[in-house]
Amino acid sequence: MRSYKIAILASGRGSNAKSILAYFADNPKVKIELIVSNNPKAGVLDLGIEYGIETMVVNKADLHKSCTFESKLEDLKIDLIVLAGFLWLIPERLIDLYPEKIINIHPALLPKYGGKGMYGQFVHEAVKKAGDAISGITIHYVDKYYDQGNQIFQKTCEILPGDSSVEIAAKVLKLEHRHYPEIIEKIIEGIS
Repeated sequence: MRSYKIAILASGRGSNAKSILAYFADNPKVKIELIVSNNPKAGVLDLGIEYGIETMVVNKADLHKSCTFESKLEDLKIDLIVLAGFLWLIPERLIDLYPEKIINIHPALLPKYGGKGMYGQFVHEAVKKAGDAISGITIHYVDKYYDQGNQIFQKTCEILPGDSSVEIAAKVLKLEHRHYPEIIEKIIEGIS
């Protein structure tokens, strides 16, 4: 039976990466092959050590000007690239190499609160400031623009008037951890 190989890209502590790793831990059909970060101090790299997964730190030149990163993906025969809090724009060259094989999760209901600079707590603060009654997550394919690729899945959560941006973030993070691995599995089933 063939294993479908995933590379996870993240810039921070890696809570979504950890939920993905846990979800697929006993699934022989899916193998997390590589964890990549643009931040050499990112907590997500520690997950690679914990789970025995190869890690890679990339800089802008690796991503945009050289073929180092693409060569690593090809060497490992990566089927799907999963962005889990990766803050850099993916170069068009890589999108062309992996059409509809790069996905991202965004902590809001796109198209609201998307685009450059709209990540993490900035998103939740904007939701709070706007007084929205709902927030949620969007999982989408990656294209050459921030947060504009074709949507795959959205899920909402209720925002109470007294919720702080930190409480909104906690509600949204629960949705991310629950649904991102499930959607990744469905995408893989569609590939196979």
